Amino acid sequence: MPEDQDAPTGYWTSNLPAATPVADLVRWAKMRWRIEHDYRELKHGLGLDHFEGRTWRGWHHHVTLVTAAKAFLTLRRLAPKAHTPA
Repeated sequence: MPEDQDAPTGYWTSNLPAATPVADLVRWAKMRWRIEHDYRELKHGLGLDHFEGRTWRGWHHHVTLVTAAKAFLTLRRLAPKAHTPA
């Protein structure tokens, strides 16, 4: 709570046990940002929202390819720097 405030200015509701450490609560609350960032990247960076087909099969193929591209980029981001030949 900010020092100049008489009461908290923001609240989070949770169904976690009352004994959950504050550090865990903060980590879970911050995870929302990561999820929103990933969704934004899927839509704008990888074209999740570009499908204009009319069939379930076409949509399924599109989403599968976008998901595979996201997985590839995530693995590249998390991998240690690979040595590349000059």
